[in-house]
Amino acid sequence: MLELTLREVAEIVGAAASPEGAVTGEVRIDSRGVQPGDLFVALPGENTDGHAFAPSAVDAGAVAALVQRPTTGRDLVVPDPLAGLQALARDVFARDQPLTFGITGSSGKTSTKDLLAQVLSGFGETLAPIGSFNNEIGLPLTATQRTTTTRYAALEYSARGIGHIAFLCGIVRPHVAIVLNVGSAHLGEFGSQENIAVAKGELVEAASSLAVLNGDDLLVAGMAGRAPGPAVLFGSGTDYRVEDLAVDDEGRPAFTLHTPQGSAAVGLEVRGEHQAANALAVATAVLAAGVTDDVARVAHLLAQARPVSRWRMEVTERADGVTVVNDAYNANPDSMRAALKTLAVMSRGKSRRTWAVLGPMAELGDDARDAHMDLGRFVVRLDVSRLVVVGSAAAGIHAGAVLEGSWGEESVHVDDVDDAIALLREQLQPGDVVLVKASRSAGFERLAAAILADAA
Repeated sequence: MLELTLREVAEIVGAAASPEGAVTGEVRIDSRGVQPGDLFVALPGENTDGHAFAPSAVDAGAVAALVQRPTTGRDLVVPDPLAGLQALARDVFARDQPLTFGITGSSGKTSTKDLLAQVLSGFGETLAPIGSFNNEIGLPLTATQRTTTTRYAALEYSARGIGHIAFLCGIVRPHVAIVLNVGSAHLGEFGSQENIAVAKGELVEAASSLAVLNGDDLLVAGMAGRAPGPAVLFGSGTDYRVEDLAVDDEGRPAFTLHTPQGSAAVGLEVRGEHQAANALAVATAVLAAGVTDDVARVAHLLAQARPVSRWRMEVTERADGVTVVNDAYNANPDSMRAALKTLAVMSRGKSRRTWAVLGPMAELGDDARDAHMDLGRFVVRLDVSRLVVVGSAAAGIHAGAVLEGSWGEESVHVDDVDDAIALLREQLQPGDVVLVKASRSAGFERLAAAILADAA
């Protein structure tokens, strides 16, 4: 973070008084990570209250605690610590703001952000969170990490309702807005895809310099009229497009990148055909925003990019030859299909069996049952060898698979993660490929970890 005296911090957050000292480290909300010079923010949680940990944070070296009530003797007391954190982030980030790229979409935000951050890092110091720090807590925490040498920022903006992204843009306004897609994630909360488009378009309305929009998604392309400045489309038939797309047997896409600045061959190390579209969004944003006009350099940096955030198409081969594709971070109909298509490709031309171990897709509202059944049918059409459906909320996947055709024992429905682990331990064979994927609430990272540990 930029170094600030506690008196400066107090003025920004609205604290009446402050102890002596300066913030020379980072802003923390978890006392376990506090280092000398940090500022601790005591936030209330579902199961605990950060105020209970403020004394231990100060003992660990925090120069002050941003609190709602006196707690430590080194307090900055404010009516709302979260609002204080957001005000601090707003002030810190706006001081000679680095060129800021904001990303939103129903799926692919984190993967695209990780690609973008690695490309931008080839041109200067870049701020980007690891993982999905994209809400009213994560975004300001990330924003406070900028320093005087930060040249670029790659940030995610998420929404669970109309107005959420507009609020986040009030904390950090992006120069460049990138909108990937309007899908069915959180459909139960929004009510319709049109409402999702309204919410995602708030990022476009806030962008001060440029909007980068997926021309293959009509709802996204239609946001061009909401941009206060220029809008650039990427996708089929546009000036920024992918041609000659191919995916190798390990699920890695390769293609020719065509842009007004020139063309270049790109071979990605990240897995999944959908990553080509994510890479295209990154290339379009970097080139159209004027970071560089060297297409070959962008292609080279994309080819060097590796997975960064955990549990997103992490591919690991066990010692016995079983390959585990851990995509357990989250799931919606679009991301499920993308992951399953990658699983199918990874068995192409080989005798290895493919296993789809799937859990529920959350927050789909009234469409949940149909969406799960459609996914089960999709698994059958991809000719996946075995389907393991976990939990009652995902039962529709099993039902859809069984109804699709002649499937019987190829699809199994088990009660919970422990049952799935037991089944896989009994039946996995060397050479099998296993995809593990569900919404975050299902805790499938434990399932993937157990399968990987079995061959240790």
